[in-house]
Amino acid sequence: MAFQGSCHCGAVKFSVDAEMPSEAMDCNCSICRRKGVLMAFYPVAKVKVEGEASLQAYKFNKHVLSHWFCKTCGIHAFGGGISPDGKEMRAINLRCVPEADLDSLTVQHFDGAAV
Repeated sequence: MAFQGSCHCGAVKFSVDAEMPSEAMDCNCSICRRKGVLMAFYPVAKVKVEGEASLQAYKFNKHVLSHWFCKTCGIHAFGGGISPDGKEMRAINLRCVPEADLDSLTVQHFDGAAV
């Protein structure tokens, strides 16, 4: 069962071919702390994106992760990079998924500031 999300203006939409997650990650690195995202991770093959022409990527530090945002409204709908096992992943911002019950998520805190 897939779930969907989008940026604020709707120019960027995504669908994830997976169950709605029960867990999310909260990172305290310099960018995630400012964005306030709650992330769930999926293999790139499970994520379909519409509106790629409206996306802009931002990279910093080691330039390993891409933080994609809508060029129109500025919302960071997802990010991406390579997982520790070498597979390409997408980090979906669950705050961009209207059906997500954020209060019911088990949130894992990641100390990205120490990395």
